[in-house]
Amino acid sequence: MTVAHAQAMVPALLVTEADADGDAAALERLARWCLRYAPLAAPDPPDGIVIDITGCAPLFGGEAALLADLDARLDGAGLAVRAAIADTWAAAWALARFAAPAMIAPPGATAEVLASLPAAALRLPPAVAVSLGRLGFERIADLAVIPRAALALRFGAAVLERLDRAEGRLAEPIRPVSEAQAPAARLTFAEPIGVDSLAAIVRRLARMLCRDLASAARGARRLDLLAFRVDREVAALRAGLAQACRDPDHIARLFTERLGSIDPGFGIEAAELVAQRTEPLDARQLASGLGAVPEPDLAPLIDRLAGRIGARRLFRLAPVESDLPERALRRIPALSPPVAAGWPDAPRPARLLDPPEPVAVTALLPDDPPALFVWNGRRRRVCRADGPERVFGEWWRTPAEAAEIREYFRVEDADGQRFWLFRRFDADGTRWFVHGLFA
Repeated sequence: MTVAHAQAMVPALLVTEADADGDAAALERLARWCLRYAPLAAPDPPDGIVIDITGCAPLFGGEAALLADLDARLDGAGLAVRAAIADTWAAAWALARFAAPAMIAPPGATAEVLASLPAAALRLPPAVAVSLGRLGFERIADLAVIPRAALALRFGAAVLERLDRAEGRLAEPIRPVSEAQAPAARLTFAEPIGVDSLAAIVRRLARMLCRDLASAARGARRLDLLAFRVDREVAALRAGLAQACRDPDHIARLFTERLGSIDPGFGIEAAELVAQRTEPLDARQLASGLGAVPEPDLAPLIDRLAGRIGARRLFRLAPVESDLPERALRRIPALSPPVAAGWPDAPRPARLLDPPEPVAVTALLPDDPPALFVWNGRRRRVCRADGPERVFGEWWRTPAEAAEIREYFRVEDADGQRFWLFRRFDADGTRWFVHGLFA
């Protein structure tokens, strides 16, 4: 029907412009992802993927386990999928669309399994399928009892061809997609070299790789330097970048500072620089106008620090919309964009204890702040206290949190140290904990 007709029937209908090229590209990317299950996979437009899993099912625990893993992963990605396994591509196509959502046809029983399916499951042209239905040939089994010559004379050779492909009498080749090759630059040496000559090689490889990245309008996010030794061993270094980059000097610097960790053995006969992960990177203007000072680029500094101390130790803290302090922060990459959540108004300690440590507390009255507490075997007399700040458990997570209540106090002892204490009300009574230390 037309869009106007559909909107007349459903006024709140959501209409989206079709993107055939985008759909085809997405289907090809998904087919390339399916290479995790078998070396042969291909898109089957407009909405299918064919995978030749011959000999691959035992690697996943059998055909049923492979099918369950595929369905679970695609379902987790938000894709509704119907899958089937059969002896032939055409039979699997038919079972996936006209049989149970996840069906496995027994080996050698393709004809029997297909017999109960409608004739349209043979991927016939629409006009031929309509003609078969008008004459009463509704099932594939109805076509199998007709003499082949009469069937071809009445409906054309396409019906016989589709039937033979489904039952395995006619081969149906697959044009598989290939894994996307990571951009790389490689140099082979006439004579083995040592580590002292590798720095100049890395700079040359970086220039070669960045030229290829520039022609593809992409930048590197993760790179591997591979040094192929004479004894067939490979020494490798990996470098990550905070944001997409194709500056050869910066990329080379990330590796030259660490070349001393490479063991050349009896010599290095080849070197390769591979961009294992890339992202789109268009050309950008460095300044907004004449005399304008460009914004400082912290990415080179972040990359060099990450190379020295490790990327896991370099991060920013971002607020999370949660009242519980242990859930109110999360780590994000150093150059991540600002998050929408705001920081709490109440002051928070610079250091949190995970988990909170129990303390023995003495208070003048049950509802008063602590006057004395014992932590790590040491008695601390409280000189100043501020609170309480009441925090409730997140009831939507677990039933146990629905009734949890904490009252936080900021206290300072006689030595000037400041602590963050809370008392928790539960079925066992009131218990005190130290949760953080102020700077």
